[in-house]
Amino acid sequence: MNKTWWKEAVVYQIYPRSFRDSNGDGIGDLNGITEKLDYLKELGIDVIWLSPVYQSPNDDNGYDISDYRGIMKDFGTMEDYDRMLAAAHERGIRIVMDLVVNHTSDEHSWFVESRKSKDNPYRDYYIWRDGKDGKEPNNWGSCFSGSAWEYDETTEMYYLHLFSKKQPDLNWDNPTVRKEVFDMMDWWCQKGIDGFRMDVISMISKVPGLPDGEVGENGYGAFGPYVCNGPHVHEYLQEMNKEVLSKYDLLTVGECSGVTVEEAKKYASLDGKELNMVFQFEHMDLDGGETFKWNDRKIDLVELKKVLTKWQVSLMGEAWNSLYWCNHDQPRMLSRMGDDSPEYREISAKMLATCLHMMQGTPYVYQGEELGMTNVPFEKLSDFRDIESINAYHELVEGGVLNGEDMMRYLRYKSRDNARTPVQWDDSENAGFTSGNPWIMVNPNYKEINAKEQLSREDSVFRYYQKLINLRHTNEIIVYGSYELLAPEDPAVYAYTRTLENEKLLVICNFTKENQTFLTPEEFSGKDDIKVMISNYKDTECAANMVLRPFEAVVFQLKD
Repeated sequence: MNKTWWKEAVVYQIYPRSFRDSNGDGIGDLNGITEKLDYLKELGIDVIWLSPVYQSPNDDNGYDISDYRGIMKDFGTMEDYDRMLAAAHERGIRIVMDLVVNHTSDEHSWFVESRKSKDNPYRDYYIWRDGKDGKEPNNWGSCFSGSAWEYDETTEMYYLHLFSKKQPDLNWDNPTVRKEVFDMMDWWCQKGIDGFRMDVISMISKVPGLPDGEVGENGYGAFGPYVCNGPHVHEYLQEMNKEVLSKYDLLTVGECSGVTVEEAKKYASLDGKELNMVFQFEHMDLDGGETFKWNDRKIDLVELKKVLTKWQVSLMGEAWNSLYWCNHDQPRMLSRMGDDSPEYREISAKMLATCLHMMQGTPYVYQGEELGMTNVPFEKLSDFRDIESINAYHELVEGGVLNGEDMMRYLRYKSRDNARTPVQWDDSENAGFTSGNPWIMVNPNYKEINAKEQLSREDSVFRYYQKLINLRHTNEIIVYGSYELLAPEDPAVYAYTRTLENEKLLVICNFTKENQTFLTPEEFSGKDDIKVMISNYKDTECAANMVLRPFEAVVFQLKD
């Protein structure tokens, strides 16, 4: 068994703009993070994944980078960054940076040069094409609505942008581009960072010829088959590993849209040639539909179990899983798969945490998840800041696909902004996030849901996460044990076992607010030496026929 620190770690994602504002300008910053490191130390996490803090015009909340070696003024200075890095390391917390290299900002010096002329030395840093019959080079649509091509009058050609038009795609087929990226990564590693989360890294290699995609509801072609897991992606990542990653002791995780289990085994193979692990989205896309994610349907538990089990079983012994419910691109899972009513909010938050943290893989906690933060009651379009949500509203409502009332309901359910409202630190004005005017609205439930209140109670969601994290640190079976699903067709209960040598865990989670019965495996029923490792109810006992209370979660431990 190949034991490594990053398999045993728990990662906490910080979205800096919404974490903690130290100077009253309404925007979270690096000094705000430094202020709260003791809070994270108390929670018990090992690693911070820091969403982008690089210099950026902020068209896509920092994922449009104009200088990879500079800090966005909103967040502070490089001196502030260095102080935060040192303070984290003093507390035994590692820092993983967000690496956004599928694209840059159109204000990056490389692109400013690239668009000047066809023979500029930087021209081939990006993907430029002539139009076809007075139209775009192909029919691809952008992730953020509209065409994936932008016409540039200076040279009368189009450049590719899979996201915003202010995010032109880099040409990874150009070896000079790869060298520039690797040099920049090495610069950060020498500064002392501990790894990279790689944004849409599966999209860096495009199929030659850039063929038209299948036309969808929005009238544009889908680029996925020609961009995700492209022809040279593994070759380029192996080059990255050889030139940079292998020289340092890092955690590396790739955001891999469209990744299959077989592809994941290449990206995250235990031979260490590419990355440590990947983020897959199969479980996040189970409630998708004709209008992509814009609906309010619920994820089917049987389907969820099927998908998560496939990843658990298929990667066992060959690659490594990343485990997550929430991040900056997803709504709050508590409102999506749990119950955010006052009656069941905390109990269902603990259930969701138990279900995820007991699986094999490295768990990721998104800021506020450990407090049971919920989706936000946005009332109007002007409440939103997310470019994807705003563009989707205009495209779908003005295009007659959805009416405004339905679309607002879908945005309240699925918008990325649900995860981007400020962390709720206490019950003072603006939830203790800022003394100024926050850049996005604070969830009005901060009076009831906040860190100060949670820290004061032993039975809080925070304390439960703290316990789960400690259990992972002290029980190898949670990290390295094998996984087996039980009752795959049960529509209400997610149950599985973890096994390591002579030890076994039984994890049972009720995903509903009704009582559910569950037939306990024989080896666990009627045994005297069965221990409750953790439960979200106080008086849980193992029985042959378990009657699970609403959103009940329990982990039984059996040692021969």
